[in-house]
Amino acid sequence: MAVIVELVSYPIKGCAGTPLPRARIGWAGLDHDRSFMVVDEHGTFRSQRRDPRLALVRPEVAADGRRLVLRAPGMDAVEIAVDTTSAPRGVSLFRTAYEGVDQGPEAAAWLSEFLGAPSSLVRVPPGHARVTSGLTPGTSGYADSGAVHLISRPSLDVLNRRLAEAGRPAVPMERFRPNIVVDGWEEPHAEDEVRRARVGTAELGFAKLALRCVVTTVDQRTGARAGPEPLRTLASYRRVPEGQVAFGAKFAVVRPGRAALGDEVLVDVWSEGTAGLADAVR
Repeated sequence: MAVIVELVSYPIKGCAGTPLPRARIGWAGLDHDRSFMVVDEHGTFRSQRRDPRLALVRPEVAADGRRLVLRAPGMDAVEIAVDTTSAPRGVSLFRTAYEGVDQGPEAAAWLSEFLGAPSSLVRVPPGHARVTSGLTPGTSGYADSGAVHLISRPSLDVLNRRLAEAGRPAVPMERFRPNIVVDGWEEPHAEDEVRRARVGTAELGFAKLALRCVVTTVDQRTGARAGPEPLRTLASYRRVPEGQVAFGAKFAVVRPGRAALGDEVLVDVWSEGTAGLADAVR
């Protein structure tokens, strides 16, 4: 029996996650997931690709979404009232134009000081209507692609076994920043083949494989790059035809609901045959 063993929301894109015992899964994923984003002075998103210290920023969003607290080592915590009503400004995510509601000078000053570069914080505006692509289209906040990122424990076990065989240290699941971690499938990378699944009372539809980048080489506890692993080892057996590396899968939400640790993951539709890595670019 496959069950949920981790649920994690990442309120601010690129920043630390919040482990949850239970969560509501809306059209855009887990509550508050990637609903905020740090941008530079030009409105371009900041990511751990360029700013690994983002991993040390620990946001805490009130259940009603009206208050946000920012914490980081060596910094006094700052609490702000979340603004959803001001006129949105233009922001850029992977060279695509979106909008965001600026969260004000206090959050901007705090982030600029911690990151050592001009920064501000924006929130997804109420009218955000982003469409995500893939086998199952959907929507999301500021996530890279797909509302829900799911990985199975057996997939990580295989990676860590290969790392051990090469004399390299294991990597924790947090390097991949998933929303849902599943255990109980016998085969690794079973998530590649799931097409429709029920998690708690929500239903997910497969969108695409998760293509990995240098963020996986950032130690999420120190905010420093610790590369070249796990990318080097993943590249030896998880390359897609276009040359990128895949690990985990992205899903769209086809029916909102709620999920909790220990809930069974029921797969209603598996892929026909073994589509595997070929689905990554859909």
